[in-house]
Amino acid sequence: MSRVPQGPSRRLLLAGALAAVSAAVTGCSSDSAASSSGGSKRLRIGYFAFPSGDLLAKNRKLLEKALPDYDISWIKFDSGASVNQAFIGKSLDIAALGSSPFARGVSGSSPIPYKVAWILDVAGENESLVARKATGITDVARLKGKKIATPFASTSHYSLLAALEAAGLAASDVQLIDLQPQPILAAWQRGDIDAAYVWLPTLDELRKTGTQLTSSKEIGAAGKPTLDLAVVSDDLIARDPKAIDAWRKAEAEALRLLKSDPDGAVKAVAAELNISAADAKAQLSQGVFLTPEQVVSADWLGTDDKPGKLLTYVTDTGRFLAEQKQIDAAPSEDVVRKAFYLEGLADVVK
Repeated sequence: MSRVPQGPSRRLLLAGALAAVSAAVTGCSSDSAASSSGGSKRLRIGYFAFPSGDLLAKNRKLLEKALPDYDISWIKFDSGASVNQAFIGKSLDIAALGSSPFARGVSGSSPIPYKVAWILDVAGENESLVARKATGITDVARLKGKKIATPFASTSHYSLLAALEAAGLAASDVQLIDLQPQPILAAWQRGDIDAAYVWLPTLDELRKTGTQLTSSKEIGAAGKPTLDLAVVSDDLIARDPKAIDAWRKAEAEALRLLKSDPDGAVKAVAAELNISAADAKAQLSQGVFLTPEQVVSADWLGTDDKPGKLLTYVTDTGRFLAEQKQIDAAPSEDVVRKAFYLEGLADVVK
């Protein structure tokens, strides 16, 4: 696989991610030490500008209503790689994180000190592989030798590797370029890349002049699903599990509102993303949102006494990443299980 990006270098991207994290938390640096103390009532939450119940919880201030005495900060991130860096730097308590970067995070001899505690959504048509129409490419196999951009260490990166493998291509058969969503759009418009695997809302911009070749919905149906998870720091688990319970209940309420009040959900997402209601509705329709009952079922996250199929999905993701030389070694199922925080999860749906 080509590791030489045709845009910003990986070193520059990592530096940018770290700078963004630093800038995001600088405003609260005066009490950052208190945030790790036992008496803290501060929550730093990382989120993506991506249609989900997470945006609804933020917009409706569901967590703030549940925890009125807490100082709650919402910090926007572009991808899971920067979220992982923020947890390493102890700059987050809770955050959205794709299943692929989570599998990376729990691998190796020094796993990131966090645990998955909720499922935000399952990737569907909202993450897809698109080729520029000008290339004439209409199927994945024809990407051989072409330039494909995706944010490295993301769920889209994982799904892209899976799509190439299914089409009989190795990663080395194409030119992989590590770019974040906005730089992907710029490179696409300049004609610097032939295809891209990315998520909404950038994805919708690419579709205007592109041909969709496959989606995470199709790849998931073929056995390699990806999800947007929510993880909590080990420190927060140790010092304030009740805050985690309140946060889970807020996220569960958001998932219910997506189905019971679709118009309200559209308005909330439109406001958070600064897009029209029509665009917000179209973007929400492309995601797969579970009910709280499904989240805690055996098919997905499960409960403390019986982890669900997510355990297998994450373990399989780690194995695939190791086979693709993306990580040094796959985490065992036991290691992945220890990175699940399921205590009290069943109470969320009572």
